[in-house]
Amino acid sequence: MNILVPLKLVPDLVEELTLNAEGNDLDRDALIYNLNEFDDQALEEALLLKEQTGATVIAIALDTPEIDQVLFTAIAKGADRAVKVTGDLEPGIDNHVAARVLAGALQQLEADLVLCGVQAPDDLDGQLGVVLAGALGWPHVSVVSGVELDGGSRAVRCHQEYAGGVMAGLETDLPAVLGVQAAHQPPRYAAVSRIRQMMKERTIDEIAGGDGVADTPPLRVRRLYKPESTGHAQMLDGDVGKQVEELVALLAGRGLVKAGA
Repeated sequence: MNILVPLKLVPDLVEELTLNAEGNDLDRDALIYNLNEFDDQALEEALLLKEQTGATVIAIALDTPEIDQVLFTAIAKGADRAVKVTGDLEPGIDNHVAARVLAGALQQLEADLVLCGVQAPDDLDGQLGVVLAGALGWPHVSVVSGVELDGGSRAVRCHQEYAGGVMAGLETDLPAVLGVQAAHQPPRYAAVSRIRQMMKERTIDEIAGGDGVADTPPLRVRRLYKPESTGHAQMLDGDVGKQVEELVALLAGRGLVKAGA
């Protein structure tokens, strides 16, 4: 059984984000990238399934800057193979185009199950798994927090969480695409020395997949804006008693408490 895990680099939200000159995208030359945390959860779930069933785990990613480091890290964690999809792929490619490109590559890899991150912080639309499943004609389940394989029946069972902590158990036939929100355990750590060792000993396979870009119109962003500050915090000075009096007066002035209460 082949389990494929698409991986993606996303901007580090801890760093300051700046816009490009046109104001329709981030200044990607000034960004620091990290692996999407939900993709890391999907990779961990795939590795757990490998340990339980002996499945083969293949990490796959679009050919973007610095992606080799991510793929070698996946190998260091336990992935059996890493594949890079090459083509005319620009940084910041949207999920609809990425899904079409990945669909063409997955058909060459004889995938049985695709585990992708449920979403990414640079788009938050959660559409990669949905569009990918549609392009492949496979069933899809999103917001998954646990995956179990039944090799005898060629089915996969998963858990999906609803509002209020309600959990549902779902089952679908393979092949399938699942959008993983959380693995059974936190993602494992790969030591830097182990990653460097994999860079020396292993290679990343390449698959041409740029044809899907021309077939799928990209989403166009007209304008991005930074949040504007509409007010500032009011600091209260003096001793505790004076601060309490001022706070009560402020709350009373806004009708949140009754004066003298």
